Amino acid sequence: MSDESIYIGVSSPTSLGRIWVAVSERGLVAISMLDDRNAFIDELEERHRTTVILDERRTEAYTLQVQEYLAGARERFDLPIDWSVMTPFQEKALRATCGISRGETRTYGELAGLVGNPKASRAVGRAQATNPIPIVIPCHRVISSDGKLHGYSGHGGLKTKAWLLELESSKI
Repeated sequence: MSDESIYIGVSSPTSLGRIWVAVSERGLVAISMLDDRNAFIDELEERHRTTVILDERRTEAYTLQVQEYLAGARERFDLPIDWSVMTPFQEKALRATCGISRGETRTYGELAGLVGNPKASRAVGRAQATNPIPIVIPCHRVISSDGKLHGYSGHGGLKTKAWLLELESSKI
């Protein structure tokens, strides 16, 4: 990806704080719930070996949809995702994650079955843990086989995962 730039922008304050988004010409590349622009830029430059440019005009549609979702005013996202930034297995697992409807959950094992490898629940868990686009790719909807919340890489960990699931269980 080093030949194309990544553009970043930040949302207005939400229930989870300000949300940073990163987009390429192909779509959404990353979301960060940390309110540290420099750390986000450093992470993107390291991972993608490209120039990162603050451009709120290019990211406005992305931040707006995230804000609407976190305010309970949006049920689903209508944003292009740049899948090229993921490994083939991660893409497969996270595409399956996108198929989990709002207000529903699936286990890591169920997702492993959906991607054609029922014994790959740990690999599915790793794909969720390294999801670069939390919230939009709803890894918070993936739970352990005992029905408990297990792991969330987004800021706030399990507290944020529980909050997102509670948000989705309410009616818009």
